[in-house]
Amino acid sequence: MAEIIGNSPLPRFESRRYSPRIDDPCVLILTPVKQAARHLDRYFGLISRLAYPPHRLSLGMLESDSTDDTYARLEARLPSLRERFEHVTIVQRNFGFQMPAGTPRWSEPWQLTRRVTLAKSRNHLLFAALRDEDWVLWIDVDLTDYPADILTQLLATGKDIVHPHCVLRPGGPTFDTNAWRDRGRERMDALRGGTPLVRLDAVGGSMLLVRADLHRSGLIFPPYLYGRESRFARNPSPFVRDGCGEVETEGLVMMAKDMGVELWGVPELEVIHAPE
Repeated sequence: MAEIIGNSPLPRFESRRYSPRIDDPCVLILTPVKQAARHLDRYFGLISRLAYPPHRLSLGMLESDSTDDTYARLEARLPSLRERFEHVTIVQRNFGFQMPAGTPRWSEPWQLTRRVTLAKSRNHLLFAALRDEDWVLWIDVDLTDYPADILTQLLATGKDIVHPHCVLRPGGPTFDTNAWRDRGRERMDALRGGTPLVRLDAVGGSMLLVRADLHRSGLIFPPYLYGRESRFARNPSPFVRDGCGEVETEGLVMMAKDMGVELWGVPELEVIHAPE
């Protein structure tokens, strides 16, 4: 069964159904942004149509190192955002990192530095915005489509950390290649057609639902190589690639596993990312 959102047919997750109630969990939506002015209208349009009680939603955004007017546009939206959401937090923190002009953000020589900076951005935003919410929903600013009821579908899985499938087009190959298992050899598109939920060894941050108490218990996005072999831990995590450790969202998974928490993906529940 598919729901048509805009021009995109998006599969629905048909596990335990979830009906909005007056006592729905409080959810904090968090989004770090950089050079995002062109994405903001679409971003706010998508979250405004989420099929979830607005009084149970809060919003936090962190802008860093932009050379466009991203932060000014966020400030201009503050009055309307405060009318819709329970709490709104918009902060600015520059980390002094810019990709060299003309270099794609996935360029391998810059990956570690870029991901370390993004991990710091996520953590700073988390510490600034998290109050008494039950869940944190991380959403990238450059998603262009997802089902209006995606939050309730993710909650319906009953898992502590769950990741939908990020693609460029419905049914297409995986775009967020930070979501994988078997040390990166198996991505989400290879897991379609099986069980609705699949265990993952790493996740991306395009959209990620995390039980807030895990963050309160110390689960962060490591801005360093987590799980690597060291003089303190002679054996690297069995899930990291080549024993070198993982940063940011992949590092969060390694940390969660050390906390005894598994990570789950929903291959048939797709979110659409803007082409790069």
